[in-house]
Amino acid sequence: MIASSPEPTWRTILRLLRWHKPAGRLILMIPALWAVVLAAQGHPPLPLVGVIILGTLATSALGCVVNDLWDRDIDPQVERTKTRPLADRSLSLQVGIGVALVSLLCAGGLALYLNALSFWLCVAAVPVIIGYPLAKRVFPVPQLVLSLAWGFAVLISWTAVTGRLETPTWLLWLATVLWTLGFDTVYAMADREDDRRIGVNSSALFFGDGVIWAIGLFYLGTLAALTELGILLALNPIYWVSLALAGAGWFWQCWRLRSPGLEIPVYGQIFGENVWLGFGLLLGMTLGWV
Repeated sequence: MIASSPEPTWRTILRLLRWHKPAGRLILMIPALWAVVLAAQGHPPLPLVGVIILGTLATSALGCVVNDLWDRDIDPQVERTKTRPLADRSLSLQVGIGVALVSLLCAGGLALYLNALSFWLCVAAVPVIIGYPLAKRVFPVPQLVLSLAWGFAVLISWTAVTGRLETPTWLLWLATVLWTLGFDTVYAMADREDDRRIGVNSSALFFGDGVIWAIGLFYLGTLAALTELGILLALNPIYWVSLALAGAGWFWQCWRLRSPGLEIPVYGQIFGENVWLGFGLLLGMTLGWV
């Protein structure tokens, strides 16, 4: 038998960045695009859209690598994460730190394109991104820290258009934080047994038997914030159709989560469905001004 050749380093780095799993990259991009579209009333400057897209890719790359650096000794104990490059030692600690620094420099370079308020919001987001992996060790609901990191995508993108924070900004921020709490709690449900055994925290463990109700309330809060936002901005019926479809999708997710004996991969599938729901909302927000 011919032994398989080792994976090229560049491909292993792509796995470190999770580029083989685009859902996690896109789901950070979505609220940033929501914000730039709504702040620009459906007609955002294309160069700014490009900067935001690249910025979310660089930021999500930084978050993935920092997470794996902190968890390189925990991930081997978790079934879902044990084959990550830093966990299985297919990449060295030095390479991981180098990739994180490159990601940070790329994100920082893109931030220079933005105005002063947006730039300093980018700076403020960095400690939250770096600190999130530590939260699971000391904070009972670490997904809240991740949600706050996601919320910066809204604040940065909105102010990049308007130069200020407004009431609609905070409504979209609230919707994003609650939405993230919902879908990331679903994602955390897949790791409950491993997290309990290792002794790390997650919202899926914190809410216990009431976790599905908690997810439902997070989604309901998202709908409420987006409803108020649509009223405030006087968006047209296209937006309301997209919001109704998203609401139906979130209801269907919660209904499926009630099924006993749900297989582990289903949690990842439900997480991925939020990408499509998010892009559906983005379409509604874009056409909601026509």
